[in-house]
Amino acid sequence: MTNIRNIAIIAHVDHGKTTLMDKMLHAGNLFKDHERPGELIMDNNDLERERGITIVSKNASITYNDVKINLIDTPGHSDFGGEVERVLNMADGVLLLVDAFEGAMPQTRFVLSKALELGLKPIVVVNKVDKENCTPDEVHEQVFDLMFNLDATEEQLDFPTVYGSAKQGWMSMDWQKPTENVHALLDTIIEHIPAPTVSEGTTQMLITSLDFSPYTGRMAIGRLTRGTIKKNQWIKIVNEQGREIKQQVKGLFVFEGMGKREVDIVEAGEICAVSGVDGFDIGDTIADVENPEALASISIDEPTMSMRFNINDSPFFGQDGKFVTSRHVKDRLEKETERNLALKIEDTGSADSFRVYGRGVLHLAVLVETMRREGYELQIGQPQVILKEIDGVNCEPIEELTIDLPENVSGKAIEMVTRRKGIMLSMEPKGDRMLLKFEIPSRGIIGLRNYLLTATAGEAIVAHRFKEFQAWKGEIQGRQNGSMISMETGKSIPFSINMLQERGKFFINAGEEVYEGQVVGENSRPGDMVVNVTKTKKLSNMRSSGADDKVKLVPPIQFTLEEALEYIQADEFVEVTPNAMRIRKILLKENQRKRAKGAKALV
Repeated sequence: MTNIRNIAIIAHVDHGKTTLMDKMLHAGNLFKDHERPGELIMDNNDLERERGITIVSKNASITYNDVKINLIDTPGHSDFGGEVERVLNMADGVLLLVDAFEGAMPQTRFVLSKALELGLKPIVVVNKVDKENCTPDEVHEQVFDLMFNLDATEEQLDFPTVYGSAKQGWMSMDWQKPTENVHALLDTIIEHIPAPTVSEGTTQMLITSLDFSPYTGRMAIGRLTRGTIKKNQWIKIVNEQGREIKQQVKGLFVFEGMGKREVDIVEAGEICAVSGVDGFDIGDTIADVENPEALASISIDEPTMSMRFNINDSPFFGQDGKFVTSRHVKDRLEKETERNLALKIEDTGSADSFRVYGRGVLHLAVLVETMRREGYELQIGQPQVILKEIDGVNCEPIEELTIDLPENVSGKAIEMVTRRKGIMLSMEPKGDRMLLKFEIPSRGIIGLRNYLLTATAGEAIVAHRFKEFQAWKGEIQGRQNGSMISMETGKSIPFSINMLQERGKFFINAGEEVYEGQVVGENSRPGDMVVNVTKTKKLSNMRSSGADDKVKLVPPIQFTLEEALEYIQADEFVEVTPNAMRIRKILLKENQRKRAKGAKALV
């Protein structure tokens, strides 16, 4: 196994992991001269390409100087930290990518701490050295200090550093001496990342990932830590709780380039995919049929946020989607928990409603977006943070928040965060920008990004990561403006919208179908307002339909799914279907809302 290297690429979001992966795949001569694979080759699903982020970790491999390098591309966003924790078990070393201008960011700290805990050998790559005002040497020192603070061993602290620009396609040991390719990085990987350590004994492989093929069904992916696996071999799937399932291996695959190659035998140290086995979960062990021994299961940090998933019961239900019943929704959510370890589902006592726990709004929004594209209809409640009682004290999750923004608008950001119970930790100027660091309750981050982007004309870069549970910080003021709620079901009329424009901002276009209880806009004042957007202009003998001036309507506010989830109040749902997204009141009729409000006041 001396000619294999297993390495994961880890970094904060947008520091260039997937771009570097592209250049390494090109350096491994995977593509013929006429092939044009494009950019961000590993981000191969629609959601990843649209959002420009990695959501699911991926495996690939290249051969360089007769050494096979198994590469694992990981997500950078903190909401997908569970994905990173899971796949690091397959690696012997990590490429820690750090932006030469931004330096170590919150997620850098999180993924690095997980890698160091597992005893992985790091190589630091200071990327984007072509940026203006970048400080590669300072960033190198910053990473060393960070590793020291994270209790890295002496061997881990003795890390090599490679500098370069993944976008321009070069890496070098000296950032002031650009090269023509990324060979300096590949040479460093072969020299400094250890070959897989193989212990003596029977077959043992921890299942760290899943794949699905329409031809072979579910596939278990992991690194074989000892022994061998052969095609048609009988094995046992075991876990720490003592569960054992006898299975026969039907197919064996190793990663080659961007795909998989079928083999008859896999030896210890190699990352492989096993097909034909069933009844397994991530964290189970594939072991010898005679003497099965389970490996320690994968531990994942707990979720910090929950949302209520309901079946769609709006007046427009079933118009778009193929899967609309509670059975469909439940089966899909249970299927998601098999692969997505940071996700948990809980029954609410109602057959039509489920509580889903995840790492953050983005983590859960990506699941909802995936489901709507698959043809599901559902309604989502307001995100809620998970509270814990620690030593008799009611505690809530606290996050470390970093905001990078122009210096002249930093005052607005500080005011906004402190209003949400944030405490400033540091304020660091970087050129004409300011880097602000805060400690803030997780519930204070809900909706904060939208306000910051508005206040800074889209220039704020916001990053956060879960830090710890602390005592409850008190009430945080929510949205001040009320909702404009449709009184009738029908088609919205330009005349009505025009007459109501001075009362608030609209979320709907003219000519759009609306129903009673749907939130059609935001009231300019506190408190909800019921409006009729389906009312047409009264005509008479003296007044024809075309006599007035043409109405000029302000374009409506178009929410993304995350923005809608962060915007809604506790008594509202986001209705999601394959072709539409609407905000509605949980109780559609006004008299029901008044009755519920009165009952609440009596309590």
